[in-house]
Amino acid sequence: MKQTSIIGIVAAILIVAAGGYWWWTNQQVPITGKLSGTIEIDGSSTVFPITQAVAEEFQKINTDVRINVGISGTGGGFKRFTKGETDISDASRPISTSEADLATTNKINYVELKIALDGIAVVVNPQNTWVDYLTTAELKKIWEPNSTVTKWSDIRSGWPDQPIHLYGPGTDSGTFDYFTEVINGKTKSSRADFTASEDDNILVQGISGDPNSLGYFGYAYYAENKAKLKDVPIDSGSGPVTPTDTTITDNTYRPLSRPLFIYINSAALKRPEVKAFVEFYMLNGETLVHEVGYTPLTSQVYKDNLSTIRNLP
Repeated sequence: MKQTSIIGIVAAILIVAAGGYWWWTNQQVPITGKLSGTIEIDGSSTVFPITQAVAEEFQKINTDVRINVGISGTGGGFKRFTKGETDISDASRPISTSEADLATTNKINYVELKIALDGIAVVVNPQNTWVDYLTTAELKKIWEPNSTVTKWSDIRSGWPDQPIHLYGPGTDSGTFDYFTEVINGKTKSSRADFTASEDDNILVQGISGDPNSLGYFGYAYYAENKAKLKDVPIDSGSGPVTPTDTTITDNTYRPLSRPLFIYINSAALKRPEVKAFVEFYMLNGETLVHEVGYTPLTSQVYKDNLSTIRNLP
């Protein structure tokens, strides 16, 4: 081994020991200096596993930085973010006009970064043997306001004359907003008689224990619980398509494929621990996104995000 390589490894060890952090990407990037402080993050339960994974890895190296990651839903997260209560907001949809206006009113400037791709999985209980696929028209029939669907036979002739029990994200969820817009034609337009939660794990638990259930949530939660759930292929006009990394990336799983975001308070980015965390997110995001079951963006997107953060005044 060359002497310069040995020196580099020793230097890396010393940096970590001193409380700095060291990123392994295509190029090793050492940052010296001991970091401390608290980073407040809230928002999407869909984005939560990604941000939580990044936070855990970051804190292994920066042990004096505390990172609180909440799951109040995209809308709930933006309510806090636009009032300056959080440093970063996880979001499964873009910020709305009204939310952006509130941020402006409260003098909150922010940076939007795409961090992954996701599909919304439509799922049933594994004991369900009759649902082979659903069309987007059938999804609308099930979930539209004032829907008359109460039994499986109301959806398609020949299906059981049994009650259907619906599960879905709560109204503060970005997944709820996106699903209702692309399926029902209007954001937040939905029947109200379903079991709702901003915590996707609660939805998984409910559907896995209810043979007559049907619900929807982020694909990664299905991927993590395949033994407990059965995914439903969706036909938007070109035949049934199952959500996978490939169909989400090439958007053949439409219209239920979407990007995921984080929003960072510009004032918070001036704090070294926040800027370091966001840089770490972009440098390691592609790997960690995949590890927790989501579909990564291209490497170039993460590089562009990193350049955006580093070039801010």
